[in-house]
Amino acid sequence: MSVGEEVRTEQTRPQQSLGAAAARNLATTTKSVPQMQEISSRWLLRSLPWVDIQGGTYRVNRRLTFAVGDGRVTFVKTGDRVEVVPAELGELPALRSYEDDEVLSELAQRCEQREFGPGEVIASFGGRADEVYLLAHGKVEKIGTGPYGDDAVLGVLADGAYFGDQALLDEDPIWEYTARTVTACTVLVLPRTEVEQVAERSDSLRAQLDERRSQPEQNTNKQGEKAIDLSAGHTGEPDIPHTFVDYEARPREYELSVAQTVLRIHSRVADLYNKPMNQTEQQIRLTVEALKERQEHELINNREFGLLHNCEYDQRIQPHAGAPGPDDLDELLSRRRGTKLLLAHPRAIAAIGRELNRRGLVPETIDVAGNRIPTWRGVPIYPCNKIPVTEARTSSIIAMRTGEQDQGVIGLRATGVPDEIEPSLSVRFMGINEQAVIKYLVTAYYSAAVLVPDALGVLENVEIGRWQ
Repeated sequence: MSVGEEVRTEQTRPQQSLGAAAARNLATTTKSVPQMQEISSRWLLRSLPWVDIQGGTYRVNRRLTFAVGDGRVTFVKTGDRVEVVPAELGELPALRSYEDDEVLSELAQRCEQREFGPGEVIASFGGRADEVYLLAHGKVEKIGTGPYGDDAVLGVLADGAYFGDQALLDEDPIWEYTARTVTACTVLVLPRTEVEQVAERSDSLRAQLDERRSQPEQNTNKQGEKAIDLSAGHTGEPDIPHTFVDYEARPREYELSVAQTVLRIHSRVADLYNKPMNQTEQQIRLTVEALKERQEHELINNREFGLLHNCEYDQRIQPHAGAPGPDDLDELLSRRRGTKLLLAHPRAIAAIGRELNRRGLVPETIDVAGNRIPTWRGVPIYPCNKIPVTEARTSSIIAMRTGEQDQGVIGLRATGVPDEIEPSLSVRFMGINEQAVIKYLVTAYYSAAVLVPDALGVLENVEIGRWQ
């Protein structure tokens, strides 16, 4: 018998038992609860120490600090033309607190745009410093002489930085280091002569520069705080200095932010389709998960209180070779005492692993809640997919010291809100409308505060797409 005849015989054979498809109509299926791909590990929410606050506001009192501004200059790009935002010139020490918009606009117009290729010298050590450089795009190394006479990298500057600002105040300034480009750079140059020409016609600008030149140097510590006069190691009966600790007159206050949504469930669904699992509970559970994801995103990226936007400029560093190597991680850790954790995008963690592998290093891991977490110098590196990755395939790595006792980073919340299901998270019944739809208001209150500037550091512009 041929193969075709065997198939026809099988198809025409009468069925001898109940088929599986029909039997399923009488069977009870086993179901999972609704799954959600958006849920992540949310290590930031789990790692931050949360502080309950009253009145919805947390005030951070600090010692008086003479440093103001964020130390970065903002630019506007139109095609290949780059212009500095006039008000941002107030970041320069010579123009700090200067508010004549008309004069600042004229100074901004007098800035000359220059392009530099990789490896070019912008300014040389010992040369006359008669220009201010505003770095619109790219990376610049500050090269000095090391203790043994060889070249040493004193620092790396990136987008928004400025250098040469001493040219506006010193009578005969010279470059104390060499500025050399690492990548192609777009720089705006403000010559001293241009500023002097504007000052000849503007009494307010001339008075501003004279005041800055004559202003006595403030007695501060290396953090910029007003110094506390002390005496130590003396003998006999010398005059002991008198002192006091001054506070900031207008300390920063953090108000709780809010994330909300109105969840709607038809009463027919809530009444009839609650077995084997409660529809209302599952709808609320998934909504709360989405709310927590947004909460962590805001703690990282919000312009008011997000970690990436609240890191001080002197706590932001640039990788020396682009990819995040062990030297860069060491530099990041060295900027603060007692770093408790690092946060990085999973692709940035992979880039760290590639750099360590290239150098023959194997990072240690620790067990955290059943998860193996890589560490560097004993500091865990937690994944956080809320840290953005740019189109140029760069990202950031965040380092934090946490807790009120250690003057670190803390999370803020308000427990005891009405209809609370978790601390600072509530689900409030809003009634039933004319279409028989039940409404619930789901709300989360939260924020984050940086108690002292060195509690938070960021390694910026790390390359995550380099393969070697």
